[in-house]
Amino acid sequence: MTTAQGRGRGRPSGSACEDTRERILAVAREHLAAKGFAGSSMRGIARDAGVDPSLISHYFGDKAGLVVATMELPVNPLERIETVFDGPLEDMGTRLIRTFLDSWDPHRDVFSALIRTTLGTGDPAATPILQVVRNVIVTRLSDRIGGDDAELRATLIASQLIGLASLRYVARLEPVVDASAETVARLYGPALQWLMLNRPSDGGSQSMEDESCGSTEEVRR
Repeated sequence: MTTAQGRGRGRPSGSACEDTRERILAVAREHLAAKGFAGSSMRGIARDAGVDPSLISHYFGDKAGLVVATMELPVNPLERIETVFDGPLEDMGTRLIRTFLDSWDPHRDVFSALIRTTLGTGDPAATPILQVVRNVIVTRLSDRIGGDDAELRATLIASQLIGLASLRYVARLEPVVDASAETVARLYGPALQWLMLNRPSDGGSQSMEDESCGSTEEVRR
């Protein structure tokens, strides 16, 4: 006969599942606040929560997924950013901004609070947020764009998104706050694209060349 005691540290069933999940999240928050992303391990969290490490994988996938779950966000940014990697690199800047805004515009108040916490000082709750950005999103983005200074370029792209979010959701600066996601993506996407490709777009390069030639002609006259 299978009993709860027989299951031990294995996978719970029934009403115990939700309690187990919440216990894992509570322990994970403690570990992240004390040790940060890099210092926290799924095995250590499982030990203190009294569960098998495979149960954390079952509920949350990997450590990054566990960290995101501790934030209780209305959307999963890791899942959304993965969709951006589908398709050609050449238009990823526009797709990244469109996906970013489409994900968070319906949850402006939640993301405003998240940004305030992230940019605040002395709050342990900000540590896992920043470390997910650095250790997960930046890492995946840098692997995708490749080339020289990929990690730096990916970090700069992340900083651009945080800056955009600060203006749109926290400062609520006009006209950024009311502009459609499509308009912002169309206008701002090329700026991120420059960093992704590590070179100016053909249009920008040609424009600069034309201006340079025009200036030379004026000097000659």
